[in-house]
Amino acid sequence: MILIVEDETDIRSMIKMALAREGFKCIEAEDAETAIAHLDRPGIELLLIDWMLPGMSGIELARRIRLDDLYKKMPLIMLTARGEEHDKLRSFEIGIDDYITKPFSPRELVARVKAVKRRTNPDEENNKLVVGELCLDTGAQRLLIDKEEIHMGPTEYRLLEHLMRNPDQVFTREQLLDRVWGRDVYVEDRTVDVHVLRLRKLLSPKGYSKYVQTVRGTGYRFSRA
Repeated sequence: MILIVEDETDIRSMIKMALAREGFKCIEAEDAETAIAHLDRPGIELLLIDWMLPGMSGIELARRIRLDDLYKKMPLIMLTARGEEHDKLRSFEIGIDDYITKPFSPRELVARVKAVKRRTNPDEENNKLVVGELCLDTGAQRLLIDKEEIHMGPTEYRLLEHLMRNPDQVFTREQLLDRVWGRDVYVEDRTVDVHVLRLRKLLSPKGYSKYVQTVRGTGYRFSRA
């Protein structure tokens, strides 16, 4: 899912329409504060951020995201009419993955989004997260191991997808609740443990449960190490 942070309604609609034609799901925010609230929704994969936003600027929003351990690897693309070299350098220095100068064509936008997704998710191709013979098809929302489909519940699927999209990154139970369940849903921390156990049970017949690792005193991660 792509989060479009743009205060101009017409531009926001054009971007959403162009991405939707390519199969991308989108949500919208007209300012930085709304975007920050949306970050906790499960499934956010990339942000398109307009530099000139009301209130907090796009560049400041990007800086705050990069300082947050939970979102520091989130792909970010800056959209702006500022084409000067020093503005581009400032963006890249804070961790922007790409910089698109307005006006831009829908085709260019889609191509740049796809390129950033390939660069930032090298194991993801054609909507697939692959580790050995384990393949999570995010387009079809199904899990295949050794080409055999493993049936799983929606929560276990979202949990595995989030962990696989962030390999070797340790998440606390609270962070997983925010990213997989969402902040507007109240469940106890131990609910995470229950679903991790269910996920491991689904992966154990093929020996892949070892990749869902417990980090004592902290939480969980997905790692081949």
